[in-house]
Amino acid sequence: MRDIKWSSLSVSFPIWLKWISAGFLLGMIFVGFRFSIEYHRVIAGDVESWTRPQRADCAIVLTGGSGRVREGFDLLSQRMIDYVIISGVHPHAQLREIFPQWPFYSSVSEKRIVLERHSETTYGNAQQALPIVETLKCRDIVLVTSKLHMYRAYQVFRAIFPKSIAIYKRGVVWARATPSFGESAIESVKSLFYSLWAYDERLVPVP
Repeated sequence: MRDIKWSSLSVSFPIWLKWISAGFLLGMIFVGFRFSIEYHRVIAGDVESWTRPQRADCAIVLTGGSGRVREGFDLLSQRMIDYVIISGVHPHAQLREIFPQWPFYSSVSEKRIVLERHSETTYGNAQQALPIVETLKCRDIVLVTSKLHMYRAYQVFRAIFPKSIAIYKRGVVWARATPSFGESAIESVKSLFYSLWAYDERLVPVP
């Protein structure tokens, strides 16, 4: 049997397959680069109210994490705000189900609490909260969510809300101060997706 010289064999790929492969590689590099940027922004986000108390007309609490609603009630009981809007509440949930500690806040009037029941996403939170804020004539707001979620939430709210309404950040830390890499990575992927269509890029700081 004649020996086969493998070194003399060559595989020829169609030109279109080469272009697809190159495009895929460049796409993966771009996504990886953007992911690293979003990851840095997510974990490096500051929370200004930790260093100086913020007084505002309203607070908007984004549901989805422990401690957020209580933070809103604390602000209300301390008279740092006039109204608290709890955004993303289940359509059939009652206030006492959302916040069982309600009886301990006897100084807080239920008239100062607004439950927003239609939104299911961060973008929806901002869209649905804006008409309520305008109805209550809030000139500024305190945005309450987890510290990990704060970067994405602030960018979305700032892009949707009029520039005349000031937004102050109030991040909540629960269980542990530093999120795991997995939690930060998931939030970074969400932030990357939102950055493609929901952010006002003029507000995004350069890392």
